[in-house]
Amino acid sequence: MTSKGHFPEVVSILRLESDAIAHTADRLDQKEVENVVSLLATCKGKVVIVGVGKSGIIAQKIAATMTSTGTAALHLHPSDALHGGLGIVSSDDVVIVLSNSGETDEIVGMLPYLKHRQVPIIAVVGNLKSTLARRADAVLDASVDQEACPLNLAPTTSTTVALALGDALAMTLMRVKGLTPDDFAINHPAGRLGKRLTLKVADLMHSGTQNPTIQMGATWVAVVQGISNGGLGAVNVVDESGQLMGVITDGDLRRAIQQADHASLKELKCEEIMTSNPVVVAPDVLAYDALRLMEDRKSQISVLPVVDGARVCVGLIRLHDIVRSGL
Repeated sequence: MTSKGHFPEVVSILRLESDAIAHTADRLDQKEVENVVSLLATCKGKVVIVGVGKSGIIAQKIAATMTSTGTAALHLHPSDALHGGLGIVSSDDVVIVLSNSGETDEIVGMLPYLKHRQVPIIAVVGNLKSTLARRADAVLDASVDQEACPLNLAPTTSTTVALALGDALAMTLMRVKGLTPDDFAINHPAGRLGKRLTLKVADLMHSGTQNPTIQMGATWVAVVQGISNGGLGAVNVVDESGQLMGVITDGDLRRAIQQADHASLKELKCEEIMTSNPVVVAPDVLAYDALRLMEDRKSQISVLPVVDGARVCVGLIRLHDIVRSGL
């Protein structure tokens, strides 16, 4: 059979799983859903998600999604639970148990001990008459008519439905708790979104001894030395109190030298080279906003002096620094 002959089968399996999710949405009991969301939203501890085998893998993913969206959660394997892992479960927690059959030995075996700890148990289960469903405090119907497996054996459609339910709960909790983009970014500092919403100019700027500065009245030779020593392609010009008076880039320096005749070059001062009242940025500004400040203009600039509220020069940030950070 050619590879093209497999196309209908792949499409059929995708539709089988998508239809199963749609049927789950139609089957859900509103009171049970409200009860589940209430238990999770008012949980004072953490959400402990239990599953065995493929369901355990789904449990790990749901726990990761909840944790990253404002609901602290973790996965606990039932076998580990029965050999000391139950110590992680406290009375302030809520437990979600994933099981298609609802009769898995390890899961049924740990239910009495969860009950003894008086933690609410939410069952995401495919068999509403199972032991798990009967002993749970809230039940979400995750039953499926058929697995995508040709033998109707390998957990496929059932795990897809469980995962979709977990995502739905996590996203609902995210809304209930009012999670903002800033909150989300705090939990995702390495991602581009996280960096854009958390990384500030102060985190990337060159400050202290790495902040290249020269005093007003410095000669063009001092400007050359300042730019060379700093290695940033620019130098800030400050007065005696440290307030920013201007900025000089290596491009500004080259153009000034080219335009000056030999006689006047000796007397060339930084005031004649610098850009007075340059575009500046504050240390607490988001680095992404500084990037936009440099790029969203007719003539792009590659450096920004950094000043505090009194316009004292506290650093220098380059376009290169921001781009290198991953923004």
